[in-house]
Amino acid sequence: MIEVEDLRKSFGELDAVAGLSFKVEKGEVFGLLGPNGAGKTTTISMISGLLKPDSGSIRVAGMEVGENRRRVSEVLGIIPQEIALYDELTGRENLHFWGSLYGMSGKKLRESTERILDLVGLTERADDPVREYSGGMKRRINLGAGLIHDPDLILLDEPTLGIDPQARNNILGIIKDEVSGGKTVLYTTHYLEEAESLCDRIAIIDSGTIHAKGTLRELTELAGEEDLVAISGGFSASAAEELLENVRIDHIEDSLVRFFVPEKATTGRLLNRFLKAGIHIEKVSISEPSLESVFLRITGYELRD
Repeated sequence: MIEVEDLRKSFGELDAVAGLSFKVEKGEVFGLLGPNGAGKTTTISMISGLLKPDSGSIRVAGMEVGENRRRVSEVLGIIPQEIALYDELTGRENLHFWGSLYGMSGKKLRESTERILDLVGLTERADDPVREYSGGMKRRINLGAGLIHDPDLILLDEPTLGIDPQARNNILGIIKDEVSGGKTVLYTTHYLEEAESLCDRIAIIDSGTIHAKGTLRELTELAGEEDLVAISGGFSASAAEELLENVRIDHIEDSLVRFFVPEKATTGRLLNRFLKAGIHIEKVSISEPSLESVFLRITGYELRD
């Protein structure tokens, strides 16, 4: 659905985007993960046709964006980082306004508006002015405005910025509902937990450059991160140490050992060593590497605001 090749954009001496290349497949959630100022919003703006790149190419649904802005807008839904609503209008009126900009009218617009109000859980507040909405409610209507024309591709630029955890969960639930219906999503965020829970693939971006991209598992392998396995049972520390020869051990004591393994198959082989030695195993737990540890390993620093 999206093909970006060697995309570049500068503002004076600032290289906001410095040679980005990536593809987003139909039906997937692709995340751009990086701190504020990494180039995420500039990239979204160029993909949507709101900002002209200095160089590089962008194709959406097989169409070159610069040459087909109107046709691209028909398949594209944009949810900007900033709230794009009119405070004096009601929630329903805001949706009607944005739907009309997409060429909708009459029964189709009315039905779509009611569908969106139900989707974002604001039917009962639909006729209240947006100025009376909470921050989370405004975020939900803002999301609905980008979905009003039922687009195939959704660009989400930090849609949960500045809202409380409950409102954030509401937004993420709506996005998951849309994805389950087959839509494609490009999602920018600097929240690690959002990228982990939503995205099929993730590109780690900073200073206008992609440092790495892939599934979480592919990123952990690229970063050299390993699973942490904990075994508890009827064994002594010395017995466990002998069975785990040449394995990197995190912690060991009688009846408990924690160690690192580079891949799932290794865990099974090591467990078999304990079983063949006649050792009773009470519990096994496996902790996969977090996106936070992967980001730190790849970029060399923690994700900052």
